[in-house]
Amino acid sequence: MKRTWLLGTGSYAPSYTLTNEDLEEMVDTSDEWISTRTGIKRRHISKGESCSDLALEASQKALDQAGIEPGEIDVIIVATLTPDTIFPATACWIQKKLEIQDCLSFDISAACSGFLYGLFLADNFLKQGEFHTALVVGSEVLSNFVNWEDRNTCVLFGDGAGAAILRSHHGSEGGNILSKEIGTDVAGIDLLKIPGGGSRMPFSQEVLDKKLHTIHMKGNEVFKNATRTMVLAIENALKKACLSVEDIQWYIPHQANLRIINYVGKKLGIPQKKVIINLQEYGNTSAASIPIALDESLRENTIRKGDRVCLFSFGAGFTYGSIILEV
Repeated sequence: MKRTWLLGTGSYAPSYTLTNEDLEEMVDTSDEWISTRTGIKRRHISKGESCSDLALEASQKALDQAGIEPGEIDVIIVATLTPDTIFPATACWIQKKLEIQDCLSFDISAACSGFLYGLFLADNFLKQGEFHTALVVGSEVLSNFVNWEDRNTCVLFGDGAGAAILRSHHGSEGGNILSKEIGTDVAGIDLLKIPGGGSRMPFSQEVLDKKLHTIHMKGNEVFKNATRTMVLAIENALKKACLSVEDIQWYIPHQANLRIINYVGKKLGIPQKKVIINLQEYGNTSAASIPIALDESLRENTIRKGDRVCLFSFGAGFTYGSIILEV
């Protein structure tokens, strides 16, 4: 039976950081207010680097760790809300920058769940046998779409990228994706969105003046939906893998809000020591948050060979998912 092997990971964040103290000078907020409500201390902000620039750095690190050449990649999947261009896809720009002559490259838009959607697709592609090696990237430059006058949203988001190299192989050992659970619940579709800039509300002076091209969120309602759907996604993924909460060594949530993460953990009885959290350093980097945390944990040897890891997320749409893998 074909299995999917995690060959390597990589991550990258811009060097410039915006701290909570910096935000105190910009909007009516405080480090205490932000830290108490979100757990975030700082976020990395791009100064002219595009989505594909961040993605390229993360991808090259993943390639180096995997020990393969760019030309061995058969498919590139990029999860992003903040592409370089509406078209061509950011994945195409990455293919060009990596100087890959021939491969399948495309973007997906699934908000904060995008990386998990990408893993889902890559795993299916590889197990079907048409492709052998996949590059899955989550990359975001959310700072370009934040209203820096809105204290409820500008404190949350940061920029960054994470990447993973996956390869199909035969055998009973190595990097097996044990189960996948993804879905979309559109009941709260208007609760988290960028209303302007698409074909429904094209760019205009009014869109810019009213900042409709920036992130709009109804936080309390998002919280309720996020906790409910992530709990369900984890339970279903565990059931598919015939595993219990105790059988998982590490949990990597989408790094959106510490209160959401803690609520999900408490609801499922997940010990806090098993939950990997780095949002204090990066804030919410949407599709990039899980691969950044995964890469850091692997490089720091927090996650070790043979460990089972549960990835779970929630995003605008509302998209959600959970993937259990054995590294």
